[in-house]
Amino acid sequence: RIRYKGIVCDRCGVEVTSSKVRRERMGHIELAAPVTHIWYFKGIPSRMGLVLDMSPRSLEEIIYFASYVVIEPGDAPVEKKQLLTEREYRELKREFGASFKAGMGAEAIKDLLANVDLAGEADQLKRELQEATGQKRVRAVRRFDIIEAFLQSDNKPQWMVMDVVPVIPPDLRPMVQLEGGRFATSDLNDLYRRVINRNNRLKRLLDLNAPGIIVQNEKRMLQEAVDALIDNGRRGRPVAGPGNRPLKSLSHMLKGKQGRFRQNLLGKRVDYSGRSVIDVGPFLKMNQMGLPRPMAIELFRPFIMKELTTRSLAGNVKSAKRKIDKADEDVMDVLEDVIKEHPVLLNRAPTLHRLGIQAFEPVLVSGKAMRLHPLVTEAYNADFDGDQMAIHVPLSDEAQAEARLLMLAAGHILAPKDGKPIVAPSQDMVIGNYYLTTEEVGREGEGMIFSSVEEAKIAFASKVVHYHTRVGIQTSAFPSAKPFTSEQREKILVTSVGKLIFNEILPVDFPYINEPSEENFKGIDDQFFMAPGEDINEFLSDAPIIGAFKKGFLSDVIAEVYKRYKVTETSLLLDRMKDLGYDKSTESGLTVSMNDVTELTEKPAILEDAHKQVATVTKQFRRGLITDTERYQRVTEIWTKAKDIIQDKLIESFEPTNPIFMMQDSGARGNISNFVQLAGMRGLMAGPGGKIIELPVTANFREGLTVMEMFISTHGARKGMSDTALKTANSGYLTRRLVDVAQDVIVREWDNDADRGVPVQAIMDGTSVVEP
Repeated sequence: RIRYKGIVCDRCGVEVTSSKVRRERMGHIELAAPVTHIWYFKGIPSRMGLVLDMSPRSLEEIIYFASYVVIEPGDAPVEKKQLLTEREYRELKREFGASFKAGMGAEAIKDLLANVDLAGEADQLKRELQEATGQKRVRAVRRFDIIEAFLQSDNKPQWMVMDVVPVIPPDLRPMVQLEGGRFATSDLNDLYRRVINRNNRLKRLLDLNAPGIIVQNEKRMLQEAVDALIDNGRRGRPVAGPGNRPLKSLSHMLKGKQGRFRQNLLGKRVDYSGRSVIDVGPFLKMNQMGLPRPMAIELFRPFIMKELTTRSLAGNVKSAKRKIDKADEDVMDVLEDVIKEHPVLLNRAPTLHRLGIQAFEPVLVSGKAMRLHPLVTEAYNADFDGDQMAIHVPLSDEAQAEARLLMLAAGHILAPKDGKPIVAPSQDMVIGNYYLTTEEVGREGEGMIFSSVEEAKIAFASKVVHYHTRVGIQTSAFPSAKPFTSEQREKILVTSVGKLIFNEILPVDFPYINEPSEENFKGIDDQFFMAPGEDINEFLSDAPIIGAFKKGFLSDVIAEVYKRYKVTETSLLLDRMKDLGYDKSTESGLTVSMNDVTELTEKPAILEDAHKQVATVTKQFRRGLITDTERYQRVTEIWTKAKDIIQDKLIESFEPTNPIFMMQDSGARGNISNFVQLAGMRGLMAGPGGKIIELPVTANFREGLTVMEMFISTHGARKGMSDTALKTANSGYLTRRLVDVAQDVIVREWDNDADRGVPVQAIMDGTSVVEP
C-alpha cells in the first residue's frame, strides 16, 4: 500500500500515486486562439474544403492570415465565403460597419463551419446529383458522403477547429539522461514545447493589447506549431532538430511500416517462436525439419513441464521448470516424446506466396542451426549461405490438426502459380540422376544380358559393367504390375544399367522409363525390345544413344506420378530421387578444373573475319553511304553473329562427358551463355544508359580481360544490382496495393463440383447471338 496515496505535493503539485499513471494520464494545452486540425484541412480530399465547398488553396490563405473571408455579407456587395485582401476588408468595414462581418485565421473557419446547415446542404446535394455530370458530379458525391457522415455520427463540423490540444502521457514521450549529464528526449517534447512557448507568448500579447499585425503573426506561428506537432512536413518545410533532422510528429509515430499499427500492433513478437540460421538436412524426409535441442526445449517448454508432472518425474510445475533450467536427463527423454507428431511451422521472409510458410515434423539435431529438407528450398527461395528462418509452434489441438492436414510440406508439391511441381530436384540431385541415366557406346560389359535387375547390380559391384553400359534384360524379370504388352513380356529390353537402377525408385505399376519423353509415360516403345536369340551387339550398333534424364524431365516424371498417385506416393518418390541423386553425384566425382574450359581453335579466325566486316562498314560510313545509326546497327549485328558462331562451335567441341557441359546440359547449374563467356568471348556489353557499347569484349574469362574490357563489363553489372533492388521494392508495394484492393472480394458462388470445366455455349436472344 502506498503511504501517502492521493496526497498532492504542495511544492510541485504532483499527486503521490503509482508510476503507471505516467503511461495513462493525458494532459492538455488550452490555446489562446483556435487552430485548425491539419488532417482535416490538408488531407486529400480536404474534408474542410468539402464541407465549406471551398478550395484548399482558399482555405490555406484564410488559415495562415493571408486573406480575409466574408462570414456575414450584411449590406455589402460581396458574397459569403468570398476572399478579400487587407485593403478590400478595410474599405468594406469602413463603409458597411456592423452589418458586415469578415475574419481570418482558424476563428473565421470555425464561424463558417458552425454556420453550415448540414441537413439543408444534404438535401441540396441530393437534388444536384440528379442533374450533375462529370467532375461536378464527382465533387457532389464526395461532399454528400462527408456531410452524410457528419449527420449520422452527430459530430459537429466546427470540431475540426481545436481550442485545446491534448498532450500524450509523459512515459510515451520519454526523456532519458545520458552519461555526461545530457538528455536524450523524444521529438514530441520539442514539438509540444514550441506550441506551449508560442501559446504563452500569444496570451501575453493579448493581455498587453498588442497591435493586430503582431497578434496575427503570433496566431499564425501557433497554427504552424500545432501543424508540426500533428503532422510535421505536411505543409511547408518540416521543423528540424539538431543536425537538420526533421522531427517525428504524432502522425509519423502512427503511419507507415515503422508506425504503431504495422510495427507494434500487427507485427508483434509471439511466444513459442524462434529463429535460427538454416543448414541443409539431406537425411530428412519430405515432411521433416531438423530442430536444435536447445531451441526445442524452449519452444516446447509448457508441453515438457506437463509431461514431466504427468509422469511423476516432477512433483509440481515449479520443480518441472527447475529441471528444464538444469537440462536434466529426464527432460531429454520427455522431449523426444513431446515433439513426436507435433508439427511446427517454418517461415522464411519475405513470405511472397503461400508456400513461404509450411509445416514440418521436428527431428532433434545437434548444433544450433535448423535443418531444412533440400527439396523445399525452391518454394522458400532459400539457400544455405547464412539465410535465417522463423519457427512457430501451433499450440491448440485445432491448430496442430490444421498444420498437419493443410500445411505439411509433403502436401505442397505443386506451385500455386502454374500447377507444376515446385519441389523438383536441383543441382547435385539433378547431376546425380543425369550421370546415372547417361548412355555411352563401348563401355565395359556392353551387350551383356541379365536375368534380373539384381544380377545387373552384382555385375556393377564386381566392376564388370558401368552405369553407362548398354545391356539387355529379360522383360519377364520385372514385376507383373509393370505395364508391358504381352509381346514385350516375351522379349529382351535393351537399356542401360543406370536406367535399371533409376526405375527402381518409381512406383511398381509405373511404366519403365527408358527415354526422356512424355510418350514413355503411356508405355515403352517397341523399338527398345529385341527378340530372344537376336544378336544384341548387332542390335546396339544400329541403336541411337538415348539422352540422359535432365532437370525438366525429372519434373515431368514427378508431375506424372502426382497426377496418378497423389501426395503420399509423390513425396516418397521425391525422397528416393533425392537420395539417389546425392548418392550418384558423389560416386560420379564430377569436378570442374581449368582444363575442362576447352580452348576454341577457330576463335581467332572468327574474330578476324568480324573485324574485317566492321572495317568495311566503317569505310562505308566515312564515304557517306550509310548513316551513323545504320553503321551502329550493322556493327552490333556483326558482333552478335560472331558470338553466336563461337557459341555453336563451342557446343560442337564439348565432349558429352565434359563436367562443365554435363552441368549445363543437365540443368543442374549454369547455362550455355556462362560457358561461352568462360571459353568463347564475352561479347557486347550494355552501357550505363542501357545502350549497347559497340566495342565488344573479345576476351573470355579463361584468357582474362584487359583493363578496358573490364570497365566496359562493369556498367551492366552495377546497373543489374541497382535494378534488382528497385524491382524488389516496386513489386512489394504493388503486391501490398493489390491485396488491399481485393480485401472485400468474397467468393459467394456455390461450387458446382465440376473438376473438368463447364460446357460453354453462345448466349442467344431468339435466333440472334448476343455473346458468341
